[in-house]
Amino acid sequence: MKALMIQGTGSNVGKSVLVAGLCRAAKLRGFSVAPFKPQNMSNNAAVTADGGEIGRAQALQALACGIEPHTDMNPVLLKPESETGCQVIVQGKRVATVKARDYAALKPGLMTSVLESFGRLKSCNDLVIVEGAGSPAEVNLRAGDIANMGFARAADCPVVLAGDIDRGGVIAQIIGTQAVMDGADNAMISGFLVNKFRGDPALFADGYQLIAARTGWRGFGVVPYFDAASRLPAEDALDLPKGGGSGDYKIAVLALSRIANFDDIDPLAQEPGVALTMLRAGEVIPADTDLVIIPGTKSTIADLVFLRAQGWDIDLAAHLRRGGKALGICGGYQMLGTSVRDPLGVEGPAGEISGLGHLAIETEMTPDKRLTRTHAIHQATGLAMQGYEIHIGRSDGQDRQRPFAMVNGRPEGAISSDGRVMGSYLHGMFSNDAFRAGFLRSIGGQSSGLHYGAGVEATLDALAAHLEKHVDVAGLIALAR
Repeated sequence: MKALMIQGTGSNVGKSVLVAGLCRAAKLRGFSVAPFKPQNMSNNAAVTADGGEIGRAQALQALACGIEPHTDMNPVLLKPESETGCQVIVQGKRVATVKARDYAALKPGLMTSVLESFGRLKSCNDLVIVEGAGSPAEVNLRAGDIANMGFARAADCPVVLAGDIDRGGVIAQIIGTQAVMDGADNAMISGFLVNKFRGDPALFADGYQLIAARTGWRGFGVVPYFDAASRLPAEDALDLPKGGGSGDYKIAVLALSRIANFDDIDPLAQEPGVALTMLRAGEVIPADTDLVIIPGTKSTIADLVFLRAQGWDIDLAAHLRRGGKALGICGGYQMLGTSVRDPLGVEGPAGEISGLGHLAIETEMTPDKRLTRTHAIHQATGLAMQGYEIHIGRSDGQDRQRPFAMVNGRPEGAISSDGRVMGSYLHGMFSNDAFRAGFLRSIGGQSSGLHYGAGVEATLDALAAHLEKHVDVAGLIALAR
């Protein structure tokens, strides 16, 4: 019944991957272990067994622990809907949509839920490994903090600070963090890690010793860059891959400005017979593309405006005229219809917008959110698949008579009359190996026999071995209290 917290000198320094690796290492050492992140900000979420949602990173960390994801693992999840506002999820359920300045007032009251969830996890596991958010050096946000030192002090949880040498300035990152924090917060930090080193770690020996001497903190290791991390589901949009594979079947994915649940694409990016390209703002859909995927989004209307601003609506129409195919997932499915209405302003300003018009469906946003794990039968192949739904909005129209799949006898999704435009609310479908292979064959691609889930498990084992080799894992576990 002990806990240890990994905080970072900034966002995207590798905290999530470090925690996943430590979780798997602890599990392999025989501990019952669980992950925890007090507050997360991400539009890449997972549906839990208890019917809520948490950050995708915590779902991966739960997998590393060999347990089911639970809402207690990420009691506060913030899902950005605009540049200044976000949806607030508490213990798996949406409670409000607020502006950033208003969240500051709401935040202190959430500590009760955070500590409640943490207490439950700690009571039923040998070890809880906690991930911070952003950086404790953001001292302007320290008042009411529930994500870093505010949590660590409230929960009496020891902290190890991770710095990212790959982005440069790691000595200043770590020493500077100590310099700006107050004495009581600094007292919670028991050591540091240097992450993402490229080359010979021995070359950093002097720098490592300098950090230890200047901070008085114990060094727990220098972690070489772990290239295979790209094979794990990513949570942060900063980690969106440029693409993958060099196969003959070409897939283009539109990187929307508020893209959500983009790990849907990971299994396709690893298919040897596929060449997948993630198109960024300003890039055109290549003329030789076989399949265009419009992924999920946290704000369908706003991202439909964004899509048109890139000229992708024109590119997509030309792609379909050439005989190409398109698949919309969740928000992307909604965009492919004839209209999207948000009369109550659920995802942003109230309004209505014309869709891309490639599916005969209309969508209306509603306050209720559908959160469920789903078993379905794909209509075109007859193959079973598992996925999850995490969306607001209801879609209906003529093309729903040709469903993408059947779920417990009810139609799900839609297909155009010529069969070349498909839409579905189901996330996670391509993680199913048999379905992914059958789907690719049905649209003219090739299947490879890739075992995606087994690959993720093997990568987690390799990550744990990587940390065991380069980090004092035993010392970290002994530090927990």
